[in-house]
Amino acid sequence: MIASIAGTVSGLGANWAVVTVGGVGMKVLCTPATATTLRLGSEATLATSLVVREDSLTLFGFAEAEERDTFELVQTATGVGPKLAQAIVSVLAPADLAGAIASNNLALLCKVPGIGRKGAERLVIELKDKVGAIAVASSLSSSPPAGSQPAWRDQVRLGLEGLGWSTRDAEAACERVSSLADETPTPSVATLMRAALRTLAK
Repeated sequence: MIASIAGTVSGLGANWAVVTVGGVGMKVLCTPATATTLRLGSEATLATSLVVREDSLTLFGFAEAEERDTFELVQTATGVGPKLAQAIVSVLAPADLAGAIASNNLALLCKVPGIGRKGAERLVIELKDKVGAIAVASSLSSSPPAGSQPAWRDQVRLGLEGLGWSTRDAEAACERVSSLADETPTPSVATLMRAALRTLAK
């Protein structure tokens, strides 16, 4: 499985991007929100999910790992394929989806194109016991407990380790970009990941 990619954005559309990694351009299908965070010629790091079919290999990319995990989770529900899963994460943030399923908020779920009342009810029934992890991950990334490590550090460190860097190197890279994180109250994990990768490339 390709869990993440990091490279230069060499092509960009409303819902896709081409990220050049080691001289190979990889086309990644994105949500519109993710696509708007990318810029041609800039470095990008995306959490990814590879969907394998008999006649195709399709890579989906997300600005945050929580979105990727949600995309994969909703596909465990009956009748939800990659296209509908992408629509779900395009309309609802992970925390909003988890809240809607936990509270049986069918009206909110029905705001997703392609989901009717029966589909919403099926999501609630099949995913109610699985969305706890989404809620926990989202709360960690948005408001870490006082006195704990900032959530971005764990996300960037895990992302770097996933790309093959050692824990020691990943921690050192996080330390080097901590001043950048301190400059903004809610730093973008994607921005910090790119900065950390640049320090490791030197």
